Amino acid sequence: MASTSKALFFLAILYASSLSASAEDEDPGLVMNFYKDSCPQAEDIIKEQVALLYKRHKNTAFSWLRNIFHDCFVESCDASLLLDSTRRVLSEKETDRSFGMRNFRYLETIKEALERECPGVVSCADILVLSARDGIASVGGPYIPLKTGRRDGRKSRADILEQYLPDHNESLTVVLERFANIGIDTPGVVALLGSHSVGRTHCVKLVHRLYPEVDPALNPDHVQHMLYKCPDAIPDPKAVQYVRNDRGTPMKLDNNYYRNILDNKGLLIVDHQLATDKRTKPFVKKMAKSQDYFFSEFARAITILSENNPLTGTKGEIRKQCNLANKLH
Repeated sequence: MASTSKALFFLAILYASSLSASAEDEDPGLVMNFYKDSCPQAEDIIKEQVALLYKRHKNTAFSWLRNIFHDCFVESCDASLLLDSTRRVLSEKETDRSFGMRNFRYLETIKEALERECPGVVSCADILVLSARDGIASVGGPYIPLKTGRRDGRKSRADILEQYLPDHNESLTVVLERFANIGIDTPGVVALLGSHSVGRTHCVKLVHRLYPEVDPALNPDHVQHMLYKCPDAIPDPKAVQYVRNDRGTPMKLDNNYYRNILDNKGLLIVDHQLATDKRTKPFVKKMAKSQDYFFSEFARAITILSENNPLTGTKGEIRKQCNLANKLH
């Protein structure tokens, strides 16, 4: 009888192990065209919606690009950025580090289009990543094939955000270390900061280089324009006071950014450091000369960023609305 019990126990262990192994086998992780069977039109729908929104609101492309950085950099690429605040938890969207971020409601527009086609299938995390990919292409950047299969997180990471996100006023050493923590090397950092080729910077973020005294590192020819756009030493955060990151090609992701920062026309401290630090300057010069090199390094870095510690398989959930975890829906 004892031997029979032992045999049954051993079989139970084997069965449990096989179930565990099969569960692992069912999680392919991130793969190309993850929705090919469950929602074949998913990527086309996202691309179509991004194009429509860009046609109506040009700044959406800049928002999509900033979203992938702010979401995927902070511990996991799981759309935690998109969650609204609750009575107990602050949204990442409402922290100081998300100042100037906008157009979140249009991600909901994309989600609604997907829900009409394939209810409960496509994650907000994948929408966030693929909208960034298509937004990059819409402003003249490279088309970057990206894997899908992410699932959505259930909690905001506002409380730990500062531990992960590099700040434009930090030393370049800290910036490089934080990127290295998620596997992005120095040329990748230089390429990703080429995102400053498009969009604009609010005066709040750059007046410390103008007042009480002008930063002598700034190109004097550029200073006059910056002072004209930012006439107040303490600007109103809600006022429409900003400077375009690249006056030459403000709506185009290109390597003009690198020529600008080599000419001391970078708006942010990190832009200036990038062009003067011996660790990064060689890559800045190389990207200033070759847009192909910039695009190849940019695509590689975006790919690494998009694959940072995703939730896959049975982890997380597929939200019904991107701004709410399902338990709060």
